Amino acid sequence: MKVAIIGGSGRAGREISTELARRGHRVTAISRHPENAVEAEGVTAIAGDVNHPAALAEAIRGHDVVVSAVMFSDTDPASLVGVVRAAGVPRYLAVGGAGSLEVAPGVALITTPDFPDAYRAEAGKGAAFLDYLGGVDDIDWTFLSPSAYFFVGDRTGHFRLGRDELLVDADGNSSISYADYAIAMADEIETPRHSRARFTVGY
Repeated sequence: MKVAIIGGSGRAGREISTELARRGHRVTAISRHPENAVEAEGVTAIAGDVNHPAALAEAIRGHDVVVSAVMFSDTDPASLVGVVRAAGVPRYLAVGGAGSLEVAPGVALITTPDFPDAYRAEAGKGAAFLDYLGGVDDIDWTFLSPSAYFFVGDRTGHFRLGRDELLVDADGNSSISYADYAIAMADEIETPRHSRARFTVGY
């Protein structure tokens, strides 16, 4: 499968590139700093910018799947979805955020008193991005939210999947490594189970 990753040189983008290459897929890692992309067989790094949608659409044209792994504050959903649409790529997956996950029925994590102010703006834009995708019916999209603590760590292959509720372990912690998150993303790319939906991954 041929997969384009917008934001391919970031932490999530690098791990997803690595996981897909490990499985034998061809990856185009697109970013403003392609020199920081993963160097692996099957991974091609090219320059691209979400602020130049026409050029970005040309870069992803011909791929089977597009993954966006960019900060929500660096783009807007209408522009990014428009790029995917213009390129004619049938499937689009987004590296989501945890802020919109529910900690109780109807209560999003971002609205809780202890949610860090430093992440509130980005989390709010992530929630808005998901809301926008909910109205998109001509592209097969998926939004994968990590757990609250998204960290650089081991690839264990042991995790749980959920839908709209924040996953927590027996001690009340909510976490997932970038490497294990990448497994969940690659699994969804290979075997779609969450068409036009959000899901989440955590320990």
